[in-house]
Amino acid sequence: MSGNERAYIHEFIDIRGAHRADYMQHMAANWSPAAQKDRNQLLFGIWAVLGSTGAWPQVCNIWEEQGLDGLARSFGREAVGAGLQDPALERWWNKAAEFRRGGFDRILLPAPWMPTIEESLAAGVRATVFAHEILKCRPGTAPDLLELARTAAVPAYAPLGWRLVGAWTTAMRDDDEAILLWALDSWPAWAAGEAAQRGDSGVVTWRSQARETTTDWHRIVLVAGPLCPFRTGRQPNREDQRELD
Repeated sequence: MSGNERAYIHEFIDIRGAHRADYMQHMAANWSPAAQKDRNQLLFGIWAVLGSTGAWPQVCNIWEEQGLDGLARSFGREAVGAGLQDPALERWWNKAAEFRRGGFDRILLPAPWMPTIEESLAAGVRATVFAHEILKCRPGTAPDLLELARTAAVPAYAPLGWRLVGAWTTAMRDDDEAILLWALDSWPAWAAGEAAQRGDSGVVTWRSQARETTTDWHRIVLVAGPLCPFRTGRQPNREDQRELD
């Protein structure tokens, strides 16, 4: 597999009231097919944050772009008009505003060994339960932290039913933040992984080694939305679209 040279947009979206399902449908089905065609942008995943483990009601989106050049083209297409939003998407934006209040985005750069969404799907990776980790670390150490995750965390978690499908550093920072995304076999696999934090020698060793550079570590649970590619095995298409009241 050649090195992953894509770029990614990572979004935490704050949802209005009980509109989480509406937002996930609107984003995945009513946005992604057009973005695939017009921007060559793929949906890496869309998930609901499990409220008992993180902020709620909240959704996490990750988009896969054709590198930083592709992302720049998307930015140029979007940041136009009086509102710095593509005028052609005015109706879509207005509908989305009914479902969301705001959010926080990051630009992510992948570890070169991380599979793209197409590679993960071709390899048969399917999951509905995910563990999402944000690791803050000393400036300059995030790439080394990803390499440590590959050599120490991946083999430690594999017997527990955890598979690393995302490994990124956060761009536009001082290489002081890494994000790991694990696809889990099942809810019991989540419980096994959490129990292993203090009881499994491989996991304990990974955490101990990572702690030499990390300054904060936050893990939450994500649940794949109905049209998340990791759930369906494909990108959303126009047949998934429907009008929302």
